[in-house]
Amino acid sequence: MDFVVKNARIITGAKTFESDIGVEDGKISVVSPNLRASGARAYDATGMIVIPGGIDAHTHMELPVMSTSSADDFYSGTVAASCGGITTIVDFVDPKPEQTMLEAFDDYRRKAEEKVVIDYGLHMMLKAQSLGELDEIPELVRKGVPSFKVYTAYRKRGLMLEDPDILRVMKEVGRAGGLVAVHAESDATIERLIQENVSAGNTGAVYHALSRPAAAEAEAISRVTRLAEEANAEAYIVHLSSRAGKEEVERARSRGADVFAETCPHYLVLTDQVYDRSDGRNFVMSPSLKKAEDCAALWEGLKPGGVIETVGSDHCPFTSAEKDWGKDDFTKIPNGVPGTEAIIPLLYSEGVRKGRISIFDLVRVSSGSPARHFGLDGSKGRIEPGWDADFVVIDPDKRVRMTADTMHTRIDYSIYDHITTEGYPVLTVSRGEVMMEDGNFVGSRGRGRYILRRTAS
Repeated sequence: MDFVVKNARIITGAKTFESDIGVEDGKISVVSPNLRASGARAYDATGMIVIPGGIDAHTHMELPVMSTSSADDFYSGTVAASCGGITTIVDFVDPKPEQTMLEAFDDYRRKAEEKVVIDYGLHMMLKAQSLGELDEIPELVRKGVPSFKVYTAYRKRGLMLEDPDILRVMKEVGRAGGLVAVHAESDATIERLIQENVSAGNTGAVYHALSRPAAAEAEAISRVTRLAEEANAEAYIVHLSSRAGKEEVERARSRGADVFAETCPHYLVLTDQVYDRSDGRNFVMSPSLKKAEDCAALWEGLKPGGVIETVGSDHCPFTSAEKDWGKDDFTKIPNGVPGTEAIIPLLYSEGVRKGRISIFDLVRVSSGSPARHFGLDGSKGRIEPGWDADFVVIDPDKRVRMTADTMHTRIDYSIYDHITTEGYPVLTVSRGEVMMEDGNFVGSRGRGRYILRRTAS
């Protein structure tokens, strides 16, 4: 064996038990008490919790936005992810205007390969420019991209698709055995409210939130889930932010729609009150933050039987200088916040420790469910012999103030700097290699591998 974790309290999606974990050639070779290290590196996990490595299926590394790009590239972003207990990301390919989807896929593979420190997969953003390329969908699925993202907003940026086109995409992706991810907000509602606020001289960060009410999310979810029913396709509602949106997903499920939702750590622990702060623009993302009652509803949605089956970060940070572009006009603020490093710490500290969810729920929404939905089951998401040796050791008593100094993203502030966790990852292992130990990144650039994800069928 190459590596042995001793005295682990292992948490799976259904049970907890004490055991050792043996690792060989990047795989879990044995899970059994009283293993002998026999010259292998040994880590004593006495008093710790060991869970499967987190799967963040919603990141935006190096994403072009406005006249810049998100602050983290595939290196710094995956370093941050690994330091928070994430061992796999799935990023979104954003085709340039002159690229086909297949060309953009190849471009992203080239960018990522030399930088990623953990394993990665890719989704495809399917924009208005791509509607003439739907015949590329089967080939992309064969290349390990069984998930395609569409937008009901951002018409001005060329991202929004009209309902008939979304239906067409859903049918094509469904035929290929894939999954359609949806950014669901009403473009008409948002654009009207933006125009009204700007015309009235209302340009502070709080008006970003007031221009993106929960009703805009709920209305779009209602439409796209009915389209998914008509297309007989599986739909994935990304970054769910509101109780009203959650209720629409529940209604769709009750009708028999094949739909599930994701939420993000910021929607679980932050409210729209932050937009009144002097640095409120640092919290601007889309959808916007909502009310405390929305946070409570989202926590409820993470429990067994709930419609929120995964937690992704929507990691897309920008520096404070870039956020300052919109200091006097919220429409000029780059939309996006950090989050990949925060998923597991916040689910544990704010969720498990505060009784909002169980430790089993944490494992399910951070690894088991993402592995199943995104074609990673069989290699990721479990601590079992034969599976990739991806796991995280959590010290349940470790307290960490989540400031810019303790986070590993390239931005110069933290949207979680008011939170001190109770419990924190202290060791992250990816395919048997230690990536993070005691808050320090110890992995290597470019060692991550592309994952050929499978379709649901």
